[in-house]
Amino acid sequence: MRISLNASALLSPPDLGKMRDHAVQAAEEGFAGWWVAQTGLVDALTLFTSLAGQTGAMELGTAVIPTYPRHPTMLAGQALTTQAAMGEQPLVLGIGLSHRPVVEGMLGMSFDKPIRHLIDYLEVLNPLLETGVVDYDGEAFTAHIATERPGDAPSVMVAALGEQALKAAGKRSDGTILWMVGPKTIAEHIAPIINQAATDAGRSAPRIMCSLPPCVTDDEAEVRQMMSEMFAIYGQLPSYRAMLDREGAAQPGDVAIVGDEASVTEQLDALAAAGTTDFAALEFGRNGGENARTRALLKSRL
Repeated sequence: MRISLNASALLSPPDLGKMRDHAVQAAEEGFAGWWVAQTGLVDALTLFTSLAGQTGAMELGTAVIPTYPRHPTMLAGQALTTQAAMGEQPLVLGIGLSHRPVVEGMLGMSFDKPIRHLIDYLEVLNPLLETGVVDYDGEAFTAHIATERPGDAPSVMVAALGEQALKAAGKRSDGTILWMVGPKTIAEHIAPIINQAATDAGRSAPRIMCSLPPCVTDDEAEVRQMMSEMFAIYGQLPSYRAMLDREGAAQPGDVAIVGDEASVTEQLDALAAAGTTDFAALEFGRNGGENARTRALLKSRL
């Protein structure tokens, strides 16, 4: 299981200089990848172009870019331009549907038929990334374009939790990006569905990237409660609530990676055994000691 860092906590408040320093340090320390969410007014792909040449061969990935605000033809151009600016450094274009309260409540758009939206999105996005040509008439998106690309295609991964989204991700992308999902759910739900969908489509085995907050501490119960309060929204959104219920977790903090060094190591091993190919750590610590212990343990697994 590859170990990466999820830098999304640095988006609030947004400090691009601090984010660049964090990414450069991650590359210097040998982490496999550096992931960031597309939230607020910081554009993740634009940020990645500023990191080109400073972060070596470390993979950069979006976790994730919501699909509804960007037409797939627009996102294809942005992703191809970003990959061209990054050169040989690998880019993962992680995309996701977001949630009804966001799409309808914040953006004023319809969230009807989200799986149809996702399938049509990928049917337009993928051929544009791969060839620059698309000829597709869908229910959610239509595109008839033939043009030249500025560079090679990045990898595409999809945030998917439900059965139909996982099948779409397995058939039409390189894997899935998970948040607040535990090992039992990965082993019994996520991995079987997406792996079978990829096999049926003749694709290579998909990546399963799981992001969770880790904290090496001697106060496990207190830290888990703090995390549950900080990430409470994920216990309320239906898609995440369903995953927590599958795991038998009452609160988001129950699926976090928390404990002393031996316990955190055991929890990471459980994720790997469940089928997780990549772990992206959203590091959590109440003080410098916990931060240092957490980073040291993560580095020990590189």
